[in-house]
Amino acid sequence: MNLLRRKSATAESVEAAEPAVPAAPTVPASPAVTAGKGRPTPKRREAQGQRRGPVAPPPMTQREAVKRAKQTPDGRKLTKDERRALSAERREKMMRGDDAYVLPRDRGPVRAYVRDVVDSRRNLAGLLLPFAVLSIIVMMLPNLIIRTYGPMVLLVALLAAVVDSALFGRRLARQAQAKFPKGDPSGLSMKGGALGFYGFNRACLPRRMRAPRPRVKAGQAVD
Repeated sequence: MNLLRRKSATAESVEAAEPAVPAAPTVPASPAVTAGKGRPTPKRREAQGQRRGPVAPPPMTQREAVKRAKQTPDGRKLTKDERRALSAERREKMMRGDDAYVLPRDRGPVRAYVRDVVDSRRNLAGLLLPFAVLSIIVMMLPNLIIRTYGPMVLLVALLAAVVDSALFGRRLARQAQAKFPKGDPSGLSMKGGALGFYGFNRACLPRRMRAPRPRVKAGQAVD
């Protein structure tokens, strides 16, 4: 018991010897200060451009492409009149030969040159379609002489159109390869068979049915 009293007395004397340390004054919290932006407020057009996310990937299916064609870039659904006007605008650009709207087979300066050469020439291949319709009519006629000799005449005309197209296709391929010695910038084939077949397909169609529409007149010289 004496030892406990001595320890408590010693502890009280040590606490009395230590000087009291004053508590730090409490500083009132200052109101929050809003810092300035340091730059002008962006315009609405700039803000919309900044909110744009990554470019959407190309459509994977025909249904997705049709659905995307009915919407604006911001996702707003087009009205029927807007879709009709947009479709007419795209078709007009395609008929003018704009590379961004024509079919992949029609892109590039080489194909445009082939189209101009074909459109400037009166091709016998353009008679193939009328000959096919005429042959059906001849076979339906009751006259025996016409039914006998009519197909023979049509066959001769058909062979003449094929020979003319083959010779013209070879000459056309040589002209295109000479004019574009570095190849087609669009990456399409520059082989004679590919160019000749492309020109033959266009020559078979009447001028009014060709797409893109002809830029030169028949008989006009093409460099």
